[in-house]
Amino acid sequence: MMKDVWISITNRQRAEQGVEDTMVFDTDGYYFFDDGIGVLSYQESELTGLEGTRTSVMVMPDQVVIDRDGTLTGRMVFREGTRDTFPYSTPYGELPLGIDTRRIRHCFNENGGDVEIDYIANLAHTFVTKNHFRISVKEMEKSNGQPD
Repeated sequence: MMKDVWISITNRQRAEQGVEDTMVFDTDGYYFFDDGIGVLSYQESELTGLEGTRTSVMVMPDQVVIDRDGTLTGRMVFREGTRDTFPYSTPYGELPLGIDTRRIRHCFNENGGDVEIDYIANLAHTFVTKNHFRISVKEMEKSNGQPD
């Protein structure tokens, strides 16, 4: 059963020169959990630079898949200890984006949960950033639309 949830996302990036940038994004969305797999979905905003894009995250025991559809289209597959390259379609064209997943930690159940991913992003095999990505999902209270 799909539930209304509050989603908190933190993405910390460190460039090669040591410059660190952190983005925090909170939004409402939808979530369901079935047979050990958590799936959440939310609309991106102007804050993330992806306005007009719907993001879906599927957290499975051995991998995390992030699908984006809309202004920006792409599928990122995170598997601990693996590298993946995929086309990332933007309004300005398609880019070959690579991810080297270092670590995934997650804990999900019927009420929500947390996932953390440490990975390195590269563009055309050139280092771009080290990333720490965290998503926290909490079921909303029915009465006031706030997280429990």
